[in-house]
Amino acid sequence: MTTPAGRRDPVTPTDLVTAADLVAFVDELLAVPGPLPIVAAGHPVLRRPAQPFDGQLDPVRLAALVSAMRDTMRAAPGVGLAAPQIGVPLRLAVIEDPAPVPPEIAEVRGRVPQPFRALINPEYEPVGTGHAAFFEGCLSVPGWQAVVARHDRVWLRALDEHGRVVDEEFAGWPARIVQHETDHLDGTLYLDRAELRSLSSAQAMAERWTQPTPAEAAEALGFRC
Repeated sequence: MTTPAGRRDPVTPTDLVTAADLVAFVDELLAVPGPLPIVAAGHPVLRRPAQPFDGQLDPVRLAALVSAMRDTMRAAPGVGLAAPQIGVPLRLAVIEDPAPVPPEIAEVRGRVPQPFRALINPEYEPVGTGHAAFFEGCLSVPGWQAVVARHDRVWLRALDEHGRVVDEEFAGWPARIVQHETDHLDGTLYLDRAELRSLSSAQAMAERWTQPTPAEAAEALGFRC
């Protein structure tokens, strides 16, 4: 993977055998200014369940890590980033979505602006039985998108970086973000859930599949949605 100058690739979780190892690695990540390196698919850290956060990082380090993850997510740009994507095997993610899409797309996809927030030890459960299928991508699988069917409403329970309880329902695109980032914490990539016949390059997405729904892509590429 490409990393900013002065950084090294994140280590695998097996290298972080103690809390002290984890602290040292986080300190090393935060010592270099600028966006953090994002781990690409194929790295073991993306395929192993992350450790529950239980005070491994003190409040100052946690706040600094959350801030760095926010800056990295924005620089990518993306709407979510999980700690394993920067090589840190903790159940921690950040999300934020200004929803800069045309109104017709926002309406169909249920994409509404989401303020920045950190999610510690997030867990969700479906609300109802509804699903929605749309193209989505991942910062750890750059240059590609595929159609994933996900619950259209979920109930999320987590803590934020200040220890406050997050206990609320998410619907539409925000529910998709929550599911995508929580999957990362379980060692799951969006491609594990995708209609693989829908897999499309960034060029194909720009030239062919800009419609609000993937219905036209499904007909042309031969997959269900």
